[in-house]
Amino acid sequence: MKSLERALVGSALWLLLGNAFALDGNTTYTEGGSQPGAMPCVACHGADGLGLAAAGFPRLAGLPAQYVRRQLSDFASGARSNPVMQPLAKALTDAEIAALSEAVAAMPAPLTARMPRSEMPANPIQKLVLQGAWERQIPACVSCHGPSGVGVGDAFPPLAGQPAAYLAAQLGAWQNGTRRDDPNDLMGHIAKSLTPDEVQGVAQYFASLPLEAKP
Repeated sequence: MKSLERALVGSALWLLLGNAFALDGNTTYTEGGSQPGAMPCVACHGADGLGLAAAGFPRLAGLPAQYVRRQLSDFASGARSNPVMQPLAKALTDAEIAALSEAVAAMPAPLTARMPRSEMPANPIQKLVLQGAWERQIPACVSCHGPSGVGVGDAFPPLAGQPAAYLAAQLGAWQNGTRRDDPNDLMGHIAKSLTPDEVQGVAQYFASLPLEAKP
């Protein structure tokens, strides 16, 4: 009986430790998850969560928790395809995804220098970003992602300051269907309507927007 009691206590202790580990989003970010294959996020996204622009790894710091949670779930389900992120997301438990999302949302992030809505475009790329191309049914990027690409709510993430390589890769993924986690296919339609030069131009525009110091 005592052996059974010790076994039950040991199992409960391991369960509690596992849950505590899963619910510590910062630990998951820096050390990885509790399951094999759940590698630490810090290796690609940096200790401060600001990403590695040279490698095209995006900023996570300050992104809405619900948005991050949905992206990780989409990677795990295959709705968003990426050879690096899919196996990592699949190895995370639901509790780890939730805790990790809250942890990165709480990380300090640079503020985007706001530009007035009345700003006039100086070239075709800026016109696309600020006013859209309605003759091709392309809305302005800022109409969904906010002035200066600061992001709007949990559905439209910030674009300003993200690496150009990452933004261009996402537009490419919307074009070729490897990213299809938009129930209304809004981004799929927009991306497929863009030329290769427009994809690169829009990505460079948002990547080069001035950032203010961290709050």
